[in-house]
Amino acid sequence: MSTTASADGMLSAIERSGYYPGIVADAVAAAVGSEQVVSYFVHHDAHFDPGMEVRRHMTVLALTPTRLVYSHTDEYPADENVPDSRPQAETSTEAIRCSRISTVALTRVIPDPATYQRGVTMPSEIVLTIGWNSLRHLELEPAHCGDENCEADHGYTGAMTSDDVTMRISEAADGAEAVEQVLAFAQALSSTTSRS
Repeated sequence: MSTTASADGMLSAIERSGYYPGIVADAVAAAVGSEQVVSYFVHHDAHFDPGMEVRRHMTVLALTPTRLVYSHTDEYPADENVPDSRPQAETSTEAIRCSRISTVALTRVIPDPATYQRGVTMPSEIVLTIGWNSLRHLELEPAHCGDENCEADHGYTGAMTSDDVTMRISEAADGAEAVEQVLAFAQALSSTTSRS
C-alpha cells in the first residue's frame, strides 16, 4: 500500500477502531494495490438485531486518483445450534473507476440555522450517498386516485434510485471529527469525479 500520509492515516484509523484491524486493512490494501490514497473515510458502527444482540460493522472508503475502493466488514456470532461453532467476519471490497461514479449526494443537517456562520458552523449530521449504478433501490406503494371512497385497484407507483452506498454520520454518535472527515472525503470525491 502507498506510504503517503493519507494511507498511513487510513491504516491508523482502521487500527484505532479495534474492529478486526488486520482483516480490514488487508482487504483494503489488496483493493488499493500500489495506487496512492488521496482521501479516505473509516466508519465503525454497531446496531442491534431483533434478538437484541449487538452487531458491529465497518465501512472504509478509500479514494485513489483513478478509483473508489469500498470495503465493508460484518461480524456474525457463533451459531448456537452448531457444536464448536465460532464467530465469523465477512469482508467485501469493490473497486470502482471514478468515471463510473454517477452520484455523490451529500445531505447536511444544520442545528439552529438562524445562527449559521458560513465556513464556521459544522453540520450536526451528514448523509453521504454514492452511486455507480451497481445497485438499484425500488420503493413501491399502492397507487391512489384521490377519491377516499374508491375501492378500485389502481396498480402501484414507486421510485427507483441508485443507492450503492449510503452512510449516515452524526456528531452525537460518531463525533465532530468524523463529520469533518466525511465532508472532506465527499469534497475530494466530488472533485475527482468531476474530472473523470
